[in-house]
Amino acid sequence: MPPVPDLDDDLYAHLRAIARRVGEGQGALTLQPTALVHEAWIKLAGHPGFESRLHFLRAAALAMRQILVDHARARASHKRGHNATRTTLSGIPGESEAFDLVELDASLSKLQALDPEAADVVLLRCFGGLSIEETAEVLDRSVRTISTRWRHARAWLIANLA
Repeated sequence: MPPVPDLDDDLYAHLRAIARRVGEGQGALTLQPTALVHEAWIKLAGHPGFESRLHFLRAAALAMRQILVDHARARASHKRGHNATRTTLSGIPGESEAFDLVELDASLSKLQALDPEAADVVLLRCFGGLSIEETAEVLDRSVRTISTRWRHARAWLIANLA
């Protein structure tokens, strides 16, 4: 397996765009996109290798999710639960109702136990900033399958978070 890909300008710009989109859904999140990308990069640097650039992007999405949730937990514990970090389900502001990031992470973990592929779709869409088409490519599924999985996963998460 190839090691972590070189952080060329295109990859760095792509990761920053993802971090910016995910961060926009966070409301008052104090973690800047650059800091999120750098923390994710540090987390990924210890990985022995990736099968492809898309495999790397999936791992980066997971790393960003972990970093954002850890950051939200730290802020919530510091403020004793007040002003908890909220995010939209899509990671894109205005597209859906905002949820507490820690609660979304817990619900996503439950979904992972019930339907791992649906949880992967949510991970890649919400925390990876990937489109339906990109998600289909990463998961090696059809666009139609991913679109259906996305609709069902969102509905399940919204019901579970309500």
